[in-house]
Amino acid sequence: MGNVIAIIPARSGSKSLIDKNIKLLSGHPLLAYSIAVAKMSKKIDRVIISTDSERYAEIARQYGAEVPFMRPSKLAEDSSSDKSFIMHALRWLKENEGHYPEYWVHLRPTTPLREVKIIDDAINTIFNDSNSTSLRSAHKAPESPLKWFKKSGNYFKGFLSHEEYNLPKEMFNKVYVPNGFIDIIKASFIIKHKELHGERMIGFESPVCYEVDSSEEFDYIQYQLDKDGSELLNYLKKYKK
Repeated sequence: MGNVIAIIPARSGSKSLIDKNIKLLSGHPLLAYSIAVAKMSKKIDRVIISTDSERYAEIARQYGAEVPFMRPSKLAEDSSSDKSFIMHALRWLKENEGHYPEYWVHLRPTTPLREVKIIDDAINTIFNDSNSTSLRSAHKAPESPLKWFKKSGNYFKGFLSHEEYNLPKEMFNKVYVPNGFIDIIKASFIIKHKELHGERMIGFESPVCYEVDSSEEFDYIQYQLDKDGSELLNYLKKYKK
């Protein structure tokens, strides 16, 4: 049995964009792109969908993913945490299969356009760092958020004093924006500490990537796909639309 599993969360109750996880992107449901990158990976041994919807489960199976269990509705609410569905999956595998893999590759369906090589590079990175507790992807921010403002009544105020926010961006430390390209979690750490990432979280710098949380963001990703294409879309062509 392999030691790397991809888990793709696909709850059905999105309010920002109804049924966004199965909304068709170039003729294929959004979640199919995360399934495709996991199936194409040379490092991932198994692909599981965690969903509360039988409809979503059937779609996922059509694209080659496993749905060995259904996620309880109480773990599929707007306020449900990533930790809750991952812990549920861990416990289910232990109770029903007697084993769970050490490495859990968390792929959010709302980040559909990924590169397989970068996924495999991230997995190799955590393989090569035995002291790490997890890995999270992020891309470099164009400038420090310390240059931004908050609003107080009718007025803007800086996070820094004495107009330090007007200093050139080169004077600030580089900062990174967490994104949904890839997270990797270690089962042994979760079970022992009851938290996902820990203090030795590898910072994996990924390309800038875009996530779907609105119809405008979806339309932009469709534009990207139409303009640049994707190895994932080429892979998905073998599945009937």
